[in-house]
Amino acid sequence: MNGTRPRLLPALAVLVSVLVLAACGAGVGTRTGAAPVELRWYCCLGTGEQADQVKVQQAVIDKFNALHRDIKVKLEVVTYNSARDTLATQIASGNGPDVVGPVGVGGAAAFHGQWLDLGPFITSGDVDLDSYAEGTADLYRIGSVREGLPFAIYPSTLYYKADLFEEAGLAEPPHKYGEKYRWPDGREVEWNDDTLKELALKLTVDKNGKDATEVGFDPRSIVQYGFEPARDDLRYQGAAFGAGSLDSGDGKTVRIPDAWADAWRFFYDGMWKDRFIMTGPVFETDQFNGDGAAFFSGHVAMSVNFLWSTYGVAGAGTDWNLAAMPSHDGTTTSPTSADTFRILAGSKHPAEAFAFLSYLVGPASGELLSAYGAMPARTADQDAFFQKLAGQFTNTVDWQVVKDSVRYADKPHSEAYTPKYNQTLSILGTYRSRWMTKSGLDMDVELKNMRDEIQDVWDRSR
Repeated sequence: MNGTRPRLLPALAVLVSVLVLAACGAGVGTRTGAAPVELRWYCCLGTGEQADQVKVQQAVIDKFNALHRDIKVKLEVVTYNSARDTLATQIASGNGPDVVGPVGVGGAAAFHGQWLDLGPFITSGDVDLDSYAEGTADLYRIGSVREGLPFAIYPSTLYYKADLFEEAGLAEPPHKYGEKYRWPDGREVEWNDDTLKELALKLTVDKNGKDATEVGFDPRSIVQYGFEPARDDLRYQGAAFGAGSLDSGDGKTVRIPDAWADAWRFFYDGMWKDRFIMTGPVFETDQFNGDGAAFFSGHVAMSVNFLWSTYGVAGAGTDWNLAAMPSHDGTTTSPTSADTFRILAGSKHPAEAFAFLSYLVGPASGELLSAYGAMPARTADQDAFFQKLAGQFTNTVDWQVVKDSVRYADKPHSEAYTPKYNQTLSILGTYRSRWMTKSGLDMDVELKNMRDEIQDVWDRSR
């Protein structure tokens, strides 16, 4: 990836600064004749377990080891399905690794309080946080603790099929944030969730060609849906309407953010009342479930999802493009997944671990980001990334939308830690499944019951 080589000297300067710092406190740099420090790089709480990725990761280690006689790194690959439990067991037994990743905010939150604060190393090493896209450094900040350096980001945007808009005689959604949507009659309106809903109704079509706004529309024979939200996690879905947290701020009281409640009502009513979003049973059918994402089926006009959806979006045809996220109550939010590398607080060699981490997000970042298919957080590297990504498709895609979406990332992050993290996720998953499969629910009652169930779990933890 272009831009890797020019970063080598600044990155190495950081490594030297870190090792000099360590030499003053831990004796690193004065170990002539001593055995090298051994570090373990633990993968894969996120991506990284595929054979071609493991090959790249090992090549990165080999290069690092060749440059550092006093540090030797070993790669430890545990498949994603087992990685969380295995890491928990290692930590509990006092045999935790040094560097972990790539791992997202949610994966890291499952081990809340066990990550090293990189702040002192960042300050002493004079790490340039301004080289990263605006706001990305804060994605890894938990209170005053900096758990990671920006590395890979996946903003959310609105995917849409231009041919379906043309067929319906509708203008495409805005690509630039702040622009209004223009209806065929010349009327200009805010690009928000209300406008999206109005469009989605017109773009939901039954087998007889009637849309959801027309008399005689048959919701039992829908062949094209107007909208598909990111439905795999209710927190992502809520954050599309506004950033928030279930933690009211005191670490013990549950509060459902108003924006999340609005988003969940939008989701539920869209499935069972307004019919522009498919229900759970429909979502699971071969006709609409295109390799795990409904938009890939080609029968969905609009969908909110992360950048990584490009892995299967070609299934939607050659007419898809990207648009700006709609606003809600005047606020625009792009839920953004963010992966990086972290150091366990229990590492016996934190300075050397930070030197290796700096190498991963610095000189080695081009190779790793390419292997992971991830958007660089460093702005200077983004054009090269999108140029390469564009080569995978025959249609012209407005990748600038993705870059612009970064500044609207959800802060606080939707995956951020809450008390009883895993139990809380389990409750959210239960309600998600219930809403997708059962009609006629009172959402006010549902939200109250959800809050009470989560609160009960939190109360029992004290």
